[in-house]
Amino acid sequence: MSYPVESAYVHIPFCSHICYYCDFAKVLMQGQPVDEYLEALIEEFRGYQIKRLKTLYIGGGTPTVLSAPQLERLLSALAAEIDLEELEEFTVEANPGDLSDEVVEVLARSAVNRISLGVQTFDNKLLKKIGRTHTEAQVYDSIEKLKKAGFENITIDLIYALPGQTMEMVRSDVEKFLSLNLPHVALYSLILEDHTVFMNRQRRGLLRLPNEDKNADMYEYIMAVLSEHGFNHYEVSNFGKPGYESKHNLTYWNNAEYYGVGAGASGYLEGIRYKNHGPVHHYLKQAPTKKRIHEEVLSKKSQIEEEMFLGLRKKSGVLVEKFESKFGLSFNKLYGQKVSELINQGLLFDDKSCIHMTDKGFELGNNVFEAFLLDEGQVD
Repeated sequence: MSYPVESAYVHIPFCSHICYYCDFAKVLMQGQPVDEYLEALIEEFRGYQIKRLKTLYIGGGTPTVLSAPQLERLLSALAAEIDLEELEEFTVEANPGDLSDEVVEVLARSAVNRISLGVQTFDNKLLKKIGRTHTEAQVYDSIEKLKKAGFENITIDLIYALPGQTMEMVRSDVEKFLSLNLPHVALYSLILEDHTVFMNRQRRGLLRLPNEDKNADMYEYIMAVLSEHGFNHYEVSNFGKPGYESKHNLTYWNNAEYYGVGAGASGYLEGIRYKNHGPVHHYLKQAPTKKRIHEEVLSKKSQIEEEMFLGLRKKSGVLVEKFESKFGLSFNKLYGQKVSELINQGLLFDDKSCIHMTDKGFELGNNVFEAFLLDEGQVD
């Protein structure tokens, strides 16, 4: 059963600085062919002949390092390609230090209706320690500018379990978030990735991180406090007031297909997961229809496993009836015994029509995901 593709991700790889934890496709802005890149990006987008989308997401890198005229060129070109009446959510990622009055004005005049702000922490010492260049004061200033410009749907990212971070610091970050009266927050535990400053420090024994128990305590505290304040914990790391859940990110967790446009962008179309050329100069050399460097046709086994791993990240989980309709298989035959075991361990709710994790399951997510790996030949 195929569904219409309703989402697109557009990648801006430029940054004014490189954070110590980041492994995304990015490059320092200085000396880059930004205007040439934007034209190539727009041309690639047009090549897909996209007419209708429900969600459009511009991420990075840092989209707001673009100058106001460059950002306006990008936003107006993308908006011209699609039916804006159909577009429900148009998100742009931003950094507090990059939101000039001119950039905010461009955003306010455009079709953008959601801003995702990379805050990470409100603690100025921790911000420096993780390689961020903005300050706590700039966070408040940016949010005030956005609200004055008419933006209500503002989300921020925060990271916990940072080097040297204490439980008191996490409490402070959560309290400061709540004081801003925003409708959504994504709270991620720090993950060490290859080819980052933090991973290099870790390998040299120079990084002091909270242990697993402290990490779990932080997560439990975050879940409890945000729930008390009316936030729906709808995905492992995401909390939204009712109606403010990220529609675009739900595309990924629902295992739906989406366009990925730009250098280093990933997409999922016609059963194929693909990745574009990453380095900007490599991306620019390719014709608009030849931007991909890697394609993987997913086997039925991979599709099923992804359906479970991604779906279980949501509080709503995986509907058995929908699963069986999509794959033409008996869910109980594939997973019935494993589901019963996980229910007995308190990791899944006792609900055979919908497979969804308890709070304990969220904390031990990898243990749950591993249970849904299939043996070779089990479904092919």
